Amino acid sequence: MDRRKFLGTMGSAIGMVAAAGLEVHSSALRAKQQKSSGSGVTAVVLGSSQDGGVPHAGCRCPHCEAARKDPRLRRRSPCLALLHHGERKAFLIDAGPDLPSQIDDLPPDWSTGRNPVDGILLSHAHIGHYAGLVHLGREVLGTSDLPVYCSEQFSTFLRENGPWSLLVELGNIDIRTIKPGQTVELVTGISVEPISVIHRAEFTDTLFFIINGPNHRLLYLTDIDRWPGLEPPIEKLISTVDVALLDGTFYSADELPGRDMSKIPHPPVVETMNRLSTIAEKGKTRIVFTHLNHSNLLLDADGKLMRDLRSGGFDIAFDGMEFAL
Repeated sequence: MDRRKFLGTMGSAIGMVAAAGLEVHSSALRAKQQKSSGSGVTAVVLGSSQDGGVPHAGCRCPHCEAARKDPRLRRRSPCLALLHHGERKAFLIDAGPDLPSQIDDLPPDWSTGRNPVDGILLSHAHIGHYAGLVHLGREVLGTSDLPVYCSEQFSTFLRENGPWSLLVELGNIDIRTIKPGQTVELVTGISVEPISVIHRAEFTDTLFFIINGPNHRLLYLTDIDRWPGLEPPIEKLISTVDVALLDGTFYSADELPGRDMSKIPHPPVVETMNRLSTIAEKGKTRIVFTHLNHSNLLLDADGKLMRDLRSGGFDIAFDGMEFAL
């Protein structure tokens, strides 16, 4: 596949189909494509919002009100699916509150027994990334030894704190500790490289992942406090991948009046764009913002900010976006 064609421009963030292998689908259309994808490997964005989703609980802002009226504008908690069509295997990165509907978007005939996926990789213990594990217990799915990959700190947290410890005790999950710098092969054709990142560590440390497919590499980094201090630097990391899905939680640092942004640090999109503008303009790596908060001004898909972002070689993720790996 021609690299530049693969990394070509996408269409509108609301329901439009892009021309470079990155597409938006309804659940039914996506499932149909997955069934006919042969032996390829794809990454599918199943959730592109910050932890609380869009619409956000209790919020009456224009973005949330619009999403309540129009389901096409809804965004779910962060989740990326890795699908190996030849092996009929599916893995998830993170499992937040919207896990049930995200499972519904996977090929229904791939599940093994009561396990809807072949494994879940966890980045960190903030609710939008792991609270969906409650659905694996006997109250709902009752999974059996479902592999859950996480850091050593996260493993200890799950084993020592309820209700997660009951998942371990009952054999619903099989915790598999992973370490930064050590590549983990999930299945032939899909491997991941966990990398440590500085992010609010109330319960656990935070990992992000480089996903290696048969033909392409994808960087998935939804949460970081700030770019300075990251090792390797974000510029170097991006140069090694075809697609980078990056923390785009807030467009600017002043979009939550009355909130102390130092308590919820994320690099604003405008800062990241300035930092990575030269790389984006070259077009060798597709840079896509994900994990958008409901306050993010980029949710105005037809607005000037969105046009400026795309003209600079960047884009935003949305539920249903697919990448061929």
